[in-house]
Amino acid sequence: MKSDSLQSALSRNPHLRDYIERFRRKEGVTPTFVPTLSRDMKSLPRPNLIYPVGDPIFIHIYTDRDGEKRYIAIEPRLEGDEEEKYRILMDRMLEIAPQEKTPESDEELEELIDVLIDKVVEIVDEKVRVERKRFLKFGFEKLKLTKEEVEKFRYLIKRDVIGVGPLEPLIRDPYIEDIHVIGPKNTHIVHKIFDMLPTNIDFKNDVYLAEYLKNLGERIGRPVSERNPIVDGTLPDGSRINIIYSPDVSLKGPSFTIRKFTAVPISVTQLINWGTLSAEIASYLWLCLEYGMSIWVSGETASGKTTTLNAMIPFIKPQSKIYTAEDTPEVQVPHPVWQQLCTRERGSEGKVDLFDLLKAALRSRPNYIIVGEIRGKEGAVAFQAMQTGHPVLATFHAGSVKKLIQRLTGDPINVPITFIDNLNVVLIQQAVYRKGQFLRRCLVVEEIEGYYEEVGGVVTRTVFEWDSVTDRHNFRGLYNSYILENKIAQTAGLEDPREIYEEMFLRARILQRMVELKIFDYYEVVKVIWSYYKKGLQGLPFRI
Repeated sequence: MKSDSLQSALSRNPHLRDYIERFRRKEGVTPTFVPTLSRDMKSLPRPNLIYPVGDPIFIHIYTDRDGEKRYIAIEPRLEGDEEEKYRILMDRMLEIAPQEKTPESDEELEELIDVLIDKVVEIVDEKVRVERKRFLKFGFEKLKLTKEEVEKFRYLIKRDVIGVGPLEPLIRDPYIEDIHVIGPKNTHIVHKIFDMLPTNIDFKNDVYLAEYLKNLGERIGRPVSERNPIVDGTLPDGSRINIIYSPDVSLKGPSFTIRKFTAVPISVTQLINWGTLSAEIASYLWLCLEYGMSIWVSGETASGKTTTLNAMIPFIKPQSKIYTAEDTPEVQVPHPVWQQLCTRERGSEGKVDLFDLLKAALRSRPNYIIVGEIRGKEGAVAFQAMQTGHPVLATFHAGSVKKLIQRLTGDPINVPITFIDNLNVVLIQQAVYRKGQFLRRCLVVEEIEGYYEEVGGVVTRTVFEWDSVTDRHNFRGLYNSYILENKIAQTAGLEDPREIYEEMFLRARILQRMVELKIFDYYEVVKVIWSYYKKGLQGLPFRI
């Protein structure tokens, strides 16, 4: 349950009331309760906000006396003799658990926990002191707990058994992008609105954290050990995790990084609204994807490459077959014919890597192949796919088209430089710091025209370029776009290739109108784009 007002939150969550009262006494101010956050809160000089992420967890972001922003997860915690009661409760539940049916899913396990608690607990009005010796001596006896204690223990058991333990508040928070844990006492997050923040998440000591990571690795099928200290995996919610287990390797203690998974992708209209790219860039990509161009989104780590890739996928015609190949599933496709494949690491015998998946893609007759991230020899197979007429979308680590070409033509990818023009468009994206804020911006969109011996290299054309002074994207490809005029216009059968620009500007107006009408929901945006494919302007739910 998610609270929409402070009163409803306080009535259901006594621990929240206690926290606010302690904070008010200590700091002399009361936090402001907000049901949701908005990006304009980024400009608040001293934020002091509490927001819900699902009962009984709340998040408090505030500015301390030194002017530093802090992230506090508010959740039920064991206090006083509650630790002893909690241990007795767990022992009692484990005693009778073998008599129950073995759960086969998280839902059944959650139901079993509720059943076991009801069988071993007696609800009383006032707190009762308990002695562990008494329970050991007199055999089975129901544990007397108040309703508040029962709900607190119920949450903590489910958090640790079904959820992800101390990380549960961070996994639930939809405003977090990345989680960085370096040793037991150092947990930071990258917040979508307030950037990098220290948290109050605590893993006690190195031994506890090592055991936690060992259990987590087992649960996600990526066991860690001294022999295998570095692993990559996927959490149950789809988030990506990299674990560095051994203190010999991670000198500040066991550490890990989580890249949060977004259940619903960010829409292209939201990216336009945020200024990541312009409506003209989006309409250009729309045309490119309609007519089978291969587009790679390139940039540095955490520049938003996968977000942009997911946002442009709805531009592919709705009746297309999409084939995705990834190490960890991050690409999300709205098309009904979507073949989603993921690599498998099980020793040398049953191992399936991206190279294998891309070879299989060539036999699957897809209209589009999407690769989550190209890093190695699979890049050569991607170029083979493009040569045989399969458009490929991918993300790639390179800060410029020049560096991208250097990496593609060098080890281990080794694509012949004369083949580079099989890739049509490269979008370079970067996280930039502007006027005190970190922003993600598409820096440049370049077309790859081809390799010419006379110039001794690959010729590219810049069609869009970001101006850091005005924070605007300039269209430099008007009447000068190789892809629009020489490839798309010809395929579309236009007598005058320059008519293609009119269609591009029309689609830019459609996208801009959606931004004006605040159509930001991913699936609403998909619906509008696909309606335009089917019925043209008559299919739009608004006038242009």
